[in-house]
Amino acid sequence: MPTPIVPPFTRETAIAKARMAEDAWNSRDPDRVALAYTEDSHWRNRAEIFQGRDAIREFLRRKWDKELDYRLVKEVWAFGDNRIAVRFQYEWHDDAGQWYRAYGNENWEFDENGLMRRREASINDKPIADSDRRFFWDTSGPRPQDHPGLIDSPV
Repeated sequence: MPTPIVPPFTRETAIAKARMAEDAWNSRDPDRVALAYTEDSHWRNRAEIFQGRDAIREFLRRKWDKELDYRLVKEVWAFGDNRIAVRFQYEWHDDAGQWYRAYGNENWEFDENGLMRRREASINDKPIADSDRRFFWDTSGPRPQDHPGLIDSPV
């Protein structure tokens, strides 16, 4: 197991923490993702507010049952002692084949062990044509190191 990244964050550790989160979410494995959060982690995701790893797992199962071929890119926006703010985009399609790009921001707060104790996410979805997609790599795996991040992508 890699050494956990714990606060206080530097620019380099904040970027590494965001990339680890991105890689975990791109696995679409609710059990793996939930381990990055405290047992009593507080979440706000769009209009849903809930708490705890069990609720996180259930939320992620519902999410990835709906959001097919999900691919996510995160980028650090700001960081402080035990907090990181990221912006992100992800693409997915529904069961009818309509593609969407989600745009959002997350605010993260971590405990002394590097587990996220609070996550607040604001997200908007925009329907897109298949030809407008930007994120291409094998699904349920990490974004390749040479795939552009958000800074390299048009809004």
